[in-house]
Order: sequence, then C-alpha cells, then structure tokens
Amino acid sequence: MKKNIVLVGMMGSGKSVIAKALAERLQLPCYSTDELIEQKTKKSIKALVASKGWEYFRSKEEQIVAQLAKKKGVIIDTGGGVILNPDNVRLLKKHGIIFFIKVGPAVIFERIKDDKKRPLINVPNPLAEIRRIYKQRLPLYNQADVIVNASVSIESAVAAIARKVVS
Repeated sequence: MKKNIVLVGMMGSGKSVIAKALAERLQLPCYSTDELIEQKTKKSIKALVASKGWEYFRSKEEQIVAQLAKKKGVIIDTGGGVILNPDNVRLLKKHGIIFFIKVGPAVIFERIKDDKKRPLINVPNPLAEIRRIYKQRLPLYNQADVIVNASVSIESAVAAIARKVVS
C-alpha cells in the first residue's frame, strides 16, 4: 500500500488505540504526531503548552506533519487539533487517506474525564469544553475522506478502516 492511513478526530476518540491495532493488523509502521512532538521537545504536551503556549505547540505539530506526510504506507495518528491548520490537511491528504474517527462528546468525556494530561479539559466544566471544541471542529473533521464511527467499539473501527484500505 502506497497511501498513508491518517487518523483525525477529537482527543479521546480512540485514534492512538486504533492506530496501534491497525499497525499490528496491517503490518505497517505507525507514528503519533503527539508522541513525536514530546520526543522532540522532551516535554509532555501539557508541559509544553503550559510553558510555551498553543501557538508554539501548533508550529511543532506542523513540522512533524510535514515530515510524516512525505512517508509512504504508514499509519499517522494525529493530535485532535491537527485539522485546524489547512496546510496540515493538504499535506496529509496529498499522500494519504484521512479517516475521521467519529465519537460524540459524551463518549469522549467518559473516556478522558480522569486523564490529567489533557490541557484542553483542565477547566471547570470539561464536558461543556469538549462540546464546544467538537462543534467548532466538526466541519473540519467532516472533510475527511472516510468517516468511521468509533462510538461502538475500537475493534469495529479497526475492521472498517482495514476493509477500506485493503479493498
């Protein structure tokens, strides 16, 4: 397979778990933009955003996306906000198929409510913040090549993506 498999979607949608399962199933290399940013900066996303701000984080994300988009036949697990930058989307689409891992705000909240490493939900009302971000980003996520419902199970999402890329 020459095209990359690119996973986009909200934090807590299951992108990382799906990416790892797909990598195993399809025997392809897998890269996480967030993990690569953490390796490159030697800071957690939370610490990086706290010390340098979102703009700095997004610039690092853009650099990582540019590097990964040049690869062929890999799985790319992106951070939830990667779609906010049209250049990221353009580059990822150029060499890949973008899959929107769709999960509603309530499910996301249940999955990540106890995760203290997520800077976007360190607010008084995390569910309201998730809903706000979801509403803002949904039109961008919907520009993906394929929409995969991951609310039911991670396994069904993995199977759906695998069917799509193998056929």
